[in-house]
Amino acid sequence: MLPLAMLGGGIFYSFFNLFAFLTPYLISIMLLITCCRLSIREMRFTRLHAWMLAIQVFGSLVVYGAICCFDRVLAEAMLICVLAPTAVAATVITGMLGGSVPCLASYTLVSNLCVAVVAPLVFSLVGAQGDLSFGQSVWHICSQVGPLLLLPLAGAWVLEYFVPSVHKMLRARQSISFYLWSLALTIVTGRTVFFIMQQDSKNYGEEFLMAFAALLLCAVQFALGRWIGKKYGETIAGGQGLGQKNTILAIWMAQVYLSPLSSIGPAAYVLWQNSINAYQLYRKRKAVNSVGDGRL
Repeated sequence: MLPLAMLGGGIFYSFFNLFAFLTPYLISIMLLITCCRLSIREMRFTRLHAWMLAIQVFGSLVVYGAICCFDRVLAEAMLICVLAPTAVAATVITGMLGGSVPCLASYTLVSNLCVAVVAPLVFSLVGAQGDLSFGQSVWHICSQVGPLLLLPLAGAWVLEYFVPSVHKMLRARQSISFYLWSLALTIVTGRTVFFIMQQDSKNYGEEFLMAFAALLLCAVQFALGRWIGKKYGETIAGGQGLGQKNTILAIWMAQVYLSPLSSIGPAAYVLWQNSINAYQLYRKRKAVNSVGDGRL
C-alpha cells in the first residue's frame, strides 16, 4: 500500500498538493491512536537517546565539514538531512513494526525540542543567514512541533481517565493508523513532487546528486540507529529515531537558513525514508503471516 501511495501522490501531485493542509491533522489523529498505547510512567530519557542526539547534532556538522570544501550546496542539503528532528509519525511506524512506542515517543519529544534550540546555532556556525531572529526561529519550530506532539499525548490521557471506553477501542484498533498514514503519505509525496517541479533552478545534475546522496544518508542513518539501538534492546526504535525525519520541517529550515536549492535533499529524503518504511512493514507483515500459516 505504501509504494502505491507514493506512486499515486507522485503522478497526481497537482491534485494531492491541494490537500497538504490536512497533513498535520492526519498525523495528530494517528498519534492520538498510537498514544493510547502509552503510559506516562514508561517515558524516560536513556543513554540510547543521548547517543542518538549526539549523532543528530554533531553528525550534521561532521557531514557538512566533510563535503563543504567540494560542494557547499550539497553539504547544506546533507547537514539538514542529519540535523532534522525525528518525525512525529515515526512513533506510528515504530508501533506497527513492534518496537517500543514509549522509547521513541520520549526521543521524538527530546529530538524536536533540541533542534528548536540548536538549529539556529548550527546555521550560524556554517555561515548561513536567515531573516528570522533566534527567538523567532525557536518559536516557529516549536509552534509547528508542539501541538502535533503534545496534544495527541494529552488527548490520549484524557480519554483514558474520562472516556475509558473510547480509549480502549482506540487501543485495540491500532491498524487504523496504517491507513491514515497511507493517506498522509500520498499527500506528502504529492506536495514533495510539486515542490521539486516548482524549483527555478535548472541544475539537474546537482539535484540528482543531492537526491542520490540523500538516499545513501537515509540508509546509513537507519542502519546506524538500528545498530546502536540493538545494544540497548531497542533496535526498531533506534532505527526509526535516527532514520525517519521530520522532512516538512527540514524543507522549511533549508529554505529559510540555507541555499534554497539545498531543500532538494530533504525533499528527496521523503521518498527514501518512506520506501524503507514500506519495505520494513512488508517484511513485518510477511513474518506475521508466516507465523499464522504455521499455526494453522
